[in-house]
Amino acid sequence: MFDKLIGNEPIKTILRRMLRANRVPHSLLFAGIEGIGKMRFALELAKSFVCTNLNLDEACDECPACRRAEKFDIPVVTASTKIEEKLREKFKTVFFSEHSDVGMVVPLKKNVFVDAIRDLEKASNFQPYEARARILLIDDADKMNDAASNALLKTLEEPPTDSYIFLVTSRPDSLLPTILSRCQILRFAPIACAKIEHHLLATKEFSPDDAKVVARLSAGSVGAALQTDLTRFRELRATTLKILESLLSGKDRAILLQTAEAISDAKNKENYEDFLNILQTLIHDVWTLRIGADEIVNADIQARLQNFAEKSDVKRLAAWLSEIETMREGFVVNLNKKIATEALFMQMAG
Repeated sequence: MFDKLIGNEPIKTILRRMLRANRVPHSLLFAGIEGIGKMRFALELAKSFVCTNLNLDEACDECPACRRAEKFDIPVVTASTKIEEKLREKFKTVFFSEHSDVGMVVPLKKNVFVDAIRDLEKASNFQPYEARARILLIDDADKMNDAASNALLKTLEEPPTDSYIFLVTSRPDSLLPTILSRCQILRFAPIACAKIEHHLLATKEFSPDDAKVVARLSAGSVGAALQTDLTRFRELRATTLKILESLLSGKDRAILLQTAEAISDAKNKENYEDFLNILQTLIHDVWTLRIGADEIVNADIQARLQNFAEKSDVKRLAAWLSEIETMREGFVVNLNKKIATEALFMQMAG
């Protein structure tokens, strides 16, 4: 049932209205930031087509069909996973759940294979085995290349009457305009901080203080909140605070170059993006305090950031944020991280 999902109440209203009127589009695009629950919404809608409880418009979550529909056996792939041909072949097909009418195409790292989309096209043309429709989902649909996108386009142009295709993406602008034009788009908003905090407390894995910090760090993504390693975050933040202190005081530039070298080292590559995010967030918090507001992310160290704010200049802080964004754009063309970070720190210090 949609009630168990966090946030995006307007989306729930739209989906319920579609189900009651029996007017769910054959092609739906679930778009929003990472970790916001888009796939959970798509699966919940899929279960509404297989649910055997005929007294409800939406899934009951209790019948065997509902329970089977959300159980997938998809290999877990991490950055260190060795991609052997046997594993690659698995991702060239549709992964079906324990329910034979609910399938999903999943990317292997950065690629949705054209073979998987062709398999989806084939699967969509089969009659449902036991449900009233077949539901086929594409996770991270923005990872389709041109060949995969064009293969999908053929199916979207002439959708089978008893099959539905749901695309899930955090980057809808990366999809072909022709695909976007053939899908009804559901745009998910970031989840309110208070709702994420409440959810974290409900898991009983966070203290009230930690839940507040993590919820504010999440930027509206419950997935990001649940994956936050607070110990690692605080270690990175301590390093970043030293950098910020050095930048604001104008002293000890050597520490800036040493830190730039350390954080851009290959062995720390998994921390680099987190470091940049923390640096941006801290600078934005200082800027917020400097202009007299107090709604900041790092509320647990507000007193220290307030001290930084008293030593800073609004225009300088805004320029720093702009410089970080400019550097991020450079990484798209494989800008050297060590050189770029050193240049960033020197420019900020100047």
